Amino acid sequence: MAILKLLSEEVFDFSRGEMTQQKIKELKQSLNSEFRLIHELCLYVLSISQRPELIRATLATLHAFLSWIPLGYIFESPLLDTLLNLFPAAAYRNLALQCLTEVAALNFGDFYDAQFVKLYTFFMAQLQNILPPGTNIPEAYANGSTEEQAFIQNLALFFTSFYKSHIRVLETTPENRAALLMGLQYLISISYVDDTEVFKVCLDYWNALVSELFEAHHSSDNPAATANVMGLQIPLLSGMVDGLGSQITQRRQLYAGPMSKLRMLMICRMAKPEEVLIVEDENGNIVRETMKDNDVLVQYKVMRETLIYLSHLDHEDTEQQMLKKLSKQLNGEDWTWNNLNTLCWAIGSISGSMMEDQENRFLVTVIRDLLNLCEVTKGKDNKAVIASNIMYVVGQYPRFLRAHWKFLKTVVNKLFEFMHETHPGVQDMACDTFLKIVQKCKRKFVVVQVGEAEPFVSELLTGLATTVADLQPHQIHTFYESVGHMIQAESDPQKRDEYLQRLMELPNQKWAEIIGQARQSVDYLKDQDVIRTVLNIMQTNTSVALSLGTFFLPQISLIFLDMLNVYRMYSELISSSIAEGGPFASKTSYVKLLRSVKRETLKLIETFVDKAEDQPHIGKQFVQPMMDPILGDYARNVPDARESEVLSLFATIINKYRGVMMEDVPRIFEAVFACTLEMITKNFEDYPEHRLKFFSLLHAIATYCFRALFALSSQQLKLVMDSIIWAFRHTERNIAETGLYLLLEMLKNFQISEFCNQFHQSYFLTVEQEIFAVLTDTFHKPGFKHHVHILQHLFCLVDSGALTQPLWDINALGLTAYPSNTAFVREYTIKLLGTSFPNMTVTEVTQFVDGLFESRNDLSSFKNHIRDFLVQSKEFSAQDNKDLYAEEAAAQRERERQRMLSIPGLIAPSELQDEMLDT
Repeated sequence: MAILKLLSEEVFDFSRGEMTQQKIKELKQSLNSEFRLIHELCLYVLSISQRPELIRATLATLHAFLSWIPLGYIFESPLLDTLLNLFPAAAYRNLALQCLTEVAALNFGDFYDAQFVKLYTFFMAQLQNILPPGTNIPEAYANGSTEEQAFIQNLALFFTSFYKSHIRVLETTPENRAALLMGLQYLISISYVDDTEVFKVCLDYWNALVSELFEAHHSSDNPAATANVMGLQIPLLSGMVDGLGSQITQRRQLYAGPMSKLRMLMICRMAKPEEVLIVEDENGNIVRETMKDNDVLVQYKVMRETLIYLSHLDHEDTEQQMLKKLSKQLNGEDWTWNNLNTLCWAIGSISGSMMEDQENRFLVTVIRDLLNLCEVTKGKDNKAVIASNIMYVVGQYPRFLRAHWKFLKTVVNKLFEFMHETHPGVQDMACDTFLKIVQKCKRKFVVVQVGEAEPFVSELLTGLATTVADLQPHQIHTFYESVGHMIQAESDPQKRDEYLQRLMELPNQKWAEIIGQARQSVDYLKDQDVIRTVLNIMQTNTSVALSLGTFFLPQISLIFLDMLNVYRMYSELISSSIAEGGPFASKTSYVKLLRSVKRETLKLIETFVDKAEDQPHIGKQFVQPMMDPILGDYARNVPDARESEVLSLFATIINKYRGVMMEDVPRIFEAVFACTLEMITKNFEDYPEHRLKFFSLLHAIATYCFRALFALSSQQLKLVMDSIIWAFRHTERNIAETGLYLLLEMLKNFQISEFCNQFHQSYFLTVEQEIFAVLTDTFHKPGFKHHVHILQHLFCLVDSGALTQPLWDINALGLTAYPSNTAFVREYTIKLLGTSFPNMTVTEVTQFVDGLFESRNDLSSFKNHIRDFLVQSKEFSAQDNKDLYAEEAAAQRERERQRMLSIPGLIAPSELQDEMLDT
């Protein structure tokens, strides 16, 4: 028996990827013809033998064979009856159940439907004797032996496998329906078992069932779609539509009871969403979460989707169950941290699935009750849990807050209260929630609301110092960013500038004080505490620039020149420290702190340039003063003291101001090009940040200031091309991708320039050879899409007639060696690939190259042609090639997103990137 079991596993389970499909098929056929003997042997043992060990071994063997043997051996022999008769015996229960689960999962049309119904009803009758319907399954599981726990797991697998394939058959007669509902009740009870794996099995099925019921309900307005859901591929007549509608209604009624219980299950077991930072640790203390648990986040997504479908199927029931559970929290009957958490996570997760008036009614009750609960509950930990839940729920319902100013004001003031609460995690969550709410409701804070004397933003700025008094620096930065969003929504320039000046009053006072002291004695700036304060002021400015954009101009103008002087001074300090102390000096805390100020200064300027819209003069007025303090400083510094942010700052400036920057490009090149290349071409590892940002800068120049490259000497252009080739050879994915983007941009621009022939005579063959090298070496699969685009560009270019000079070496071969560039490139490519793939015949390689020329004008067939060639080659055949299909996978993800957008609530309103009509 053991040998037979191993044989089945060896051939069918472990052979994937090792044996060809043809070989597996032949083995299956020969085993199928032999299987009659195996089948007879198994049945004989099961019906005659008295030895438990032998029976168990036989069941294990059967389990290995059941998924692929001919169905006749299962349904037209006593096998099922034998298994069902063994099922009640405790010694064989789990193995018999595993065999029955394999059978339940078989799905080959409706030919054996009657046998499946018989199997299910007989099974249910026996199950009631083993596990009476009223049993508290979670409790039984918690106290059970390993065997008993395995039985519950196997039971979950049996039910979910059976229902996935055959639930329709059980909906036909009243007796079958009664057995189906009883089975669903068992599965709901099993779903409460405190075991992650068991719950995953159940949740996976509930999600599938609910989404199927929802799709039928959702498309009942569209009968043709419904016919497909119901599995009826037939043209519909008007009389049938009514019949179909009533069929859907009956089906919903049939499942109404289980669905209601399922809602309660989802509410009671809701997983923790990402925004919640406050958790209970293993000692029962409330603490700030330190690490994200990805399994929990995946589970939350599935549960959220399931609950949204359930909510659409019956909004009333969803609302009633949630409010009933909330009232039990209030009266203390059901109060625990976990009960309140799961309930509030469930309430937050169905945001967007209700009609607006129903959502308003529901939330007025929820928020009022939660605020009351916060008032009446004593104890620091209890208050932290309630605070975290209030914050999570209000952050999920921006539409409600925008429509109800009183609630919005109450909620924001409550958040300000929480900002003084020193319990771990509460302040972070309060600042994050404040930012989230302001982004969606910013207009509400700058207009005078009914019953108010002034806009809320003005009131807030008056009490700013008190509000942020207990916050940490990083929390203050989030707070300032939020207020920046409010100010940005003010349309009157005068008020806007006044608000900005009031917001920045505290940091500006401190800044003026520091600069004043520095004018008297420059050494004042060298004190570590002063450096930290400067860093903090810069970070606060960056946060406001991020949300205010163009309107940050008055503030940055105020500090800009002083800021550059501080930058220059700190840079000289760093260089002298590294010059004196050697490379290790760059690792000291003092130098790291100084560099943080430099980086933050660069980040501030970059953020402002990036966010300031349509103001080319702004950029120009800031670029000139930066040339020496920032660019000159970069060139003068030792490599370890050069900030990679300089490169990304100038990339942002060029991306933003485009051709206006043309005359500055030579200076930028002169300052950063040679010295950065020297740093990054020694090996593939050093200075990873500089690598990526250097190529981003080159990409910006090639895209918007391309003509500046014509001013380079041929030696400099060769350096540029070498560095690009060097970039896309990199195994670091984002560096390779930046290199490929840049290369394609260069090729396109040179094609339409007057230097087309010279450039391609120098670089065409090199580029082709290098791209084929990375395309076929199996280390650069993620770049497949770009490799294909570049090769297609080269093959189209050769055939387009744009190249009027020969690509081959005229001195060695003469002017007439080839009739055309196309003929030369064809022969060159065949030789190139012939040497790279010695195991392929010349005919195969020639066929491939001819195919490239034939399909060059159609990107998708060109791509498929290359992909087929790679998959056939030995190097790729034994590997995971999913990266070659990345584009198709991305298209599939976009289709799924569009489907989700069509169902209200599936994408949370707080995640939608709209201004949400904030008027």
